[in-house]
Amino acid sequence: MSSSIVLINPFIVPEGKLEESIKYWESHRDFLKTQPGYISTKLHRSLETQSFLGEAKYKLINVAEWESQDAFNSAVQKMQLALNTERVEGLVGQPALYEVVRE
Repeated sequence: MSSSIVLINPFIVPEGKLEESIKYWESHRDFLKTQPGYISTKLHRSLETQSFLGEAKYKLINVAEWESQDAFNSAVQKMQLALNTERVEGLVGQPALYEVVRE
């Protein structure tokens, strides 16, 4: 088993704010990827096509891997001090940290 941790952060994106939300995410990603313990991150966008699944509640989902919870927490604290980016109005993230328990 991997000892790294995974951040999964689904975002509720307001109508008409998708591109602005992606740019907001990119500015945070650019900072975090310079921090010790960062491994990778990918931003996923829901498919806009109609399917039997219906419309996705979360238009964007960020999945990031970090060496440890301490490394992630330290990086986020530094980011909050360093970045002075204006939030996207109505953008709501619901982040949580996970560990792999089965592969």
